[in-house]
Amino acid sequence: MKMKVLKFGGTSVGTAKSIRNVKDIISNQSGTKMVILSAMSGVTNSLVEVTDFLRQGDSILVSKNLEDLWLKHMAVVDELFPESQFKRETIIKLKQLFSDLNEISGRTYTPGLAPVIVTFGELFLTYIFSRFLQQEEVTNTLLDAKEFMHISNLENPDIEPVKFLLTQSLRKEKTTGHVYITQGFVCIDRFKNINTLKRGGSDYSATIIAAAVGAEEVQIWTDIDGFHNNDPRYVESTMPISHLTFDEAAELAYFGAKILHPQTISPIRDKKIPLYLKDTFHPEAHGTLISAEVRSKGLKAISAKDGITAIKIKSNRMLMAHGFLKKIFEVFDKHETPIDMITTSEIAISLTIDDSRNLKFILEELENFGEITVDNDHSIICVVGEGVIDDKNTYRLFDILNDVPVRMISYGGSSNNISLLVETRRKVEVLQRLNKKLFQKTLIPEYI
Repeated sequence: MKMKVLKFGGTSVGTAKSIRNVKDIISNQSGTKMVILSAMSGVTNSLVEVTDFLRQGDSILVSKNLEDLWLKHMAVVDELFPESQFKRETIIKLKQLFSDLNEISGRTYTPGLAPVIVTFGELFLTYIFSRFLQQEEVTNTLLDAKEFMHISNLENPDIEPVKFLLTQSLRKEKTTGHVYITQGFVCIDRFKNINTLKRGGSDYSATIIAAAVGAEEVQIWTDIDGFHNNDPRYVESTMPISHLTFDEAAELAYFGAKILHPQTISPIRDKKIPLYLKDTFHPEAHGTLISAEVRSKGLKAISAKDGITAIKIKSNRMLMAHGFLKKIFEVFDKHETPIDMITTSEIAISLTIDDSRNLKFILEELENFGEITVDNDHSIICVVGEGVIDDKNTYRLFDILNDVPVRMISYGGSSNNISLLVETRRKVEVLQRLNKKLFQKTLIPEYI
C-alpha cells in the first residue's frame, strides 16, 4: 500500500485555526496518508513541569498545571466543535484521559513515570484531531503508537518490529485514500516500558514509520519554509534552500539546525525515501526537498550547536606511541559519551563533547594520561555542502581567523562539512560574519 507520511509539529496544531489548516493540507492531497502529530505547542513543556513538581512533592502545582492543560484543550474543543454528539463524546473521552493523567500524577514519583506523563499531550491532540476530521466527514483511523513503535535502540532502531506490528494494525483498514492518525514522540523501549524519542522526536517517529511502510515520501510540516542557509534567529536576510542531500541535511541537523531532529534522516537514507520540509502556514511555499539526488555542490548552509565542552589532553607519552588514542576513546565509550570534533598533534589531542553528564568521571580517568584542560560554553559552527572542501569559495571561511579566536577546526574528516569551535558568546558574531563572507559576496546557484 503506497502511503505518504505527514508529520505536524506543535506550532502547526497549536490553535483551533491551525488545526483547521492542517485538515485542509491533508484533504488537498490524494492517496493514503499517515498523519503523525505532536502535542499542542507548550503542552509538553507543561507536562515536563508536572513531572518536576511531582518529583519535588508539590501536589498543589501539579494540580494547577493539570487544570491549565484541561482548560487549554477545552478551549480548542469549544472552537472546533459546535454543540453536537461529536462534541459530547469528545469531552467524555478527554475527561477519561485526564482522569488517567491525574491518577498517574498522584503517585509517588519514580523516573519511569516521567515519560508516561509527558506523552499524554500527543494522546490528547490526536484524539481531538481524529474526532474533528470525523465531524468534517474525513474518514480516518486513530492508531495507538504504543502498539507498534517498539524501539529497543534509539540511535539505531530496528525497523522490522515496527514494520511487523504496524502492518498488523493497518490490515484492519484497507480503504483506498484513507487517513491514519498516530502520535509522534511516543515509543515502547527495550524494557517494554512507555518511553519517548526525546525532544523533537516526532520527526524521528515520522521517518521510522515511513521506513516501516515503505512510504513514497515524508512531509514534515512546521512553522518555517524549510532549511535556511543560516540561522534566521540570529542572521538577517537568510535564504531558503530548495534541495539538500541526505548527507547535507543530516550534518546540519546534527550540528544544531533546529528545524529537524538530528536522527531524522537515518531511517530513510538507505531506502531513498524523499523528505519535504514544509511551512504549515504557507503551504504554497516550496520548502526544502531532502533526497539522495545531488543537484549542486559547494557551500550550502551554516548551523551552530551550543553546549559544547572542549577537552585537551597533553602528554609526551603520545610521541611516537601507538594505542594512545585507543585508550582515550575507550574512556568516552565506557561513559557512553560521543565525541563531536577531534584534532591531534604530536603530544596533544583536543576533542569536544555535547553531553557533560559524566564529565567528572571522564576527567578522573583522563588525568592518568596527561595534563588536562577543559573549556566550557563553546559552540560548533558547521559549514555544510556537498563537496564543500573542494569549493573554490571555501577559502573565505578561514578569513574568520582574522576576526575571532577559533579554538578548533575540523577539516577533511568529511567532504561535506567544515567545523569551527568558538566561544558561545561569539557565536552570533561568527554566524553573521560567515554569512557575509560566504553568501553575500557570491551568488549561490539555484535559490540556493
